[in-house]
Amino acid sequence: MQYFQALKLGQKRVAAAREYLNTLTNGKAMPALALSDTKSNVWAPVGEENLYAFVDESAGFILTDNSGYILALVDKTGSSKTIVQGVTKEQKEVLEKAFQADKIPKFEGKVILPV
Repeated sequence: MQYFQALKLGQKRVAAAREYLNTLTNGKAMPALALSDTKSNVWAPVGEENLYAFVDESAGFILTDNSGYILALVDKTGSSKTIVQGVTKEQKEVLEKAFQADKIPKFEGKVILPV
């Protein structure tokens, strides 16, 4: 796929994921990655599927604040499409119930966050 085709499709998927996450987080979702890291010169948009993941320092990331978690909606490879920073433990529990109700699966792998 050509770069601009992949980017446009990825941006569309990011926008849809962000719109959904904004409904759960009062508009706090930020866009993340539109292209998957294929470790080659092949351009690929992030996947269409949505899975959720909560990231804390135990995942190897150093968070710049002490407010808890980063919430990411990711594709099946772990590429984050949209994120929310500063999620508290109480908010995490509420959001997990919302994802379960909406049948959004939990992602268990390594999350790829934007740098």
